[in-house]
Order: sequence, then structure tokens, then C-alpha cells
Amino acid sequence: MVSSRGWEADPGATFTRRLGTHPAKLDGPPTNGKNGCPDIWELSNGDVAVIGRDLTDEYADRLPDGVTVVHDERVVVIPRVTIVAAKRDIPDA
Repeated sequence: MVSSRGWEADPGATFTRRLGTHPAKLDGPPTNGKNGCPDIWELSNGDVAVIGRDLTDEYADRLPDGVTVVHDERVVVIPRVTIVAAKRDIPDA
């Protein structure tokens, strides 16, 4: 969906496939795979959903020059191991 901002998230898109490994199978902090596990998913429209910790308030005063977070955006942090495990599923272009 295109808007005056150039892109808008489509709330009608559905979760299609996990990018990477199930969180319970990753090396790193123990997780039971269902309570608060960081994850990355491809949506039915090709967009990507990231499940992680919302640290918007903690980073608000420390954003790099030129970086803005508007009212309907969040800074979401996931463990490095989560994105590294997803690398194989993310296309180069």
C-alpha cells in the first residue's frame, strides 16, 4: 500500500512463513518457544514482521542523525542470533 509517506503497513496481510529458525531452537538465552520469543516472519504481501522488544522510549534520545521514529513506528530490538538465523531466508534483492 502506498501513501503520502511512500509506504504503509497492510493490516490485512497474514503471517506466511518464518524467516530463520524457531526461537526455541536457537543457541542463546533459554526460551520456551511461546512466551516472548523474538521472531521474524514474512507476510502474505511480502512485507516482514519483527517480533521483539519495544525499546522506542529507551532509544528516543539517542537516534543517529537523520533517523526519526514517528508516532506509529517503534524501535524493535531482536537478538543477533535471530537475524543471523534468518539470513538464509532473506533474498539478496
